[in-house]
Amino acid sequence: MDKTWNNKAWFMVLPVLVLVAFNAIIPLMTVVNYSVQETFGDNVFLFHGLGFFRDVLTSERFHSALLRSLAFTAIILAIEIPLGVAVALTMPRKGFWVSVCLVLMALPLLIPWNVVGAIWNLFALPEIGLLGRTLNGIGFDYNYTRHPVDAWFTLVLMDVWHWTSLVVLLAYAGLSSIPDAYYQAAKIDGASRWAVFRFIQLPKMKRVLTIAVLLRFMDSFMIYTEPSVLTGGGPGNSTTVLSIDLVKIALGQFDLGPAAAMSIIYFLIILLLCWVFYTLMMRNEEQ
Repeated sequence: MDKTWNNKAWFMVLPVLVLVAFNAIIPLMTVVNYSVQETFGDNVFLFHGLGFFRDVLTSERFHSALLRSLAFTAIILAIEIPLGVAVALTMPRKGFWVSVCLVLMALPLLIPWNVVGAIWNLFALPEIGLLGRTLNGIGFDYNYTRHPVDAWFTLVLMDVWHWTSLVVLLAYAGLSSIPDAYYQAAKIDGASRWAVFRFIQLPKMKRVLTIAVLLRFMDSFMIYTEPSVLTGGGPGNSTTVLSIDLVKIALGQFDLGPAAAMSIIYFLIILLLCWVFYTLMMRNEEQ
């Protein structure tokens, strides 16, 4: 008996396809269009080919911003992942304090990014900010508006305060899924605290930690609002990461062609690095 195909169900998917096209494909094609054409206003375009891509890839300005973004991401991952796991290990598993700890951990994540930058801007001011006055009071010459090292320290500290909670919550979810029987067996065998962590807890957290690493990598590599509000990319260009430099080129200089080419390169770098991260971590998990 021949089957009768009814394709009317595709009409249910049509609104989703239209929404995706409107939010993703059309803007992307607009960026691609600007990346290969020079514009002089009044909708006058001149085909430029891959010239803008070549200019961006050979630009020392792009290389410097890329290195700053990679350095910032590496520092953030090296601090937040171990710190988040350590905090999750100390949190209670049962009782009243579980809810209290989870709420406290979630609070920084509820604050808008621009508000976080504004809070730390005031908090770190060397003259009136609590952090600035404290560090200067104990003998440090701290001024994040003038010293690049201080600006990096403040930026990293702000991001750790804001986003370590995400790693904590993900790690805690992984720890909560471990049955008590595993701990009972380890206690009977006389396993040390380190052995329990290495052979029971860490393997059970691998999947959530993979998600945590990917999320924190993407967020930290694409960070814009917090450093823009806190330092504006300064002092000088010391904290000008790729996202800030891209906005300066697009809106500050209004060089739409180079900005479009740089945004596509930026997007491809993120895709490539995320794929490398995911592949390596999945391969390690299979082994």
